[in-house]
Amino acid sequence: MQAVFQRLIGVERTVVGYAGGSAHTAHYEIVSTGLTRQAESVEIWFDPKIISLQQLFAVYFTVAQNPTELDYQGPDRGPQYRSEIFYTTAQQRTVALATIAALTKAHRFNAPIVTVVAPLRAFYRAEAYHQNFELRHPNDPYIVEVDLPKLRALRARFPNLVTHAHR
Repeated sequence: MQAVFQRLIGVERTVVGYAGGSAHTAHYEIVSTGLTRQAESVEIWFDPKIISLQQLFAVYFTVAQNPTELDYQGPDRGPQYRSEIFYTTAQQRTVALATIAALTKAHRFNAPIVTVVAPLRAFYRAEAYHQNFELRHPNDPYIVEVDLPKLRALRARFPNLVTHAHR
């Protein structure tokens, strides 16, 4: 998911990590068991003068994740892969819920949206080897099979939001 958001105009920085759990479980080996309350997450810093929160959520719901998949995303299984938006402001919560309502009303998906919208209690940066994984390992099988199709979809659906610079 980091690869998708790194390609957007106005996105200044992304960091992969864990949210929804406690500091002592914020380690990949523990999170990957699915026994923690952590969700693998991406923290995004952006310039709202260049890209709006609504545009970020549009990308999230139509390219970065499938919001109808409960406790999995594509080949990844477990509650750590759930579709969840962690908000830090009331505006983020409002826009996320409005986006879900609009997508539901428009019958955008063939199944119900299961994305949870919850307050961010804490975000824990993931290990260094997880940061910018796609940029450092473009030929990794996971990148080729999961992320590259998302990047193609991003360019097709949101060509006006894609930057050509790599971060």
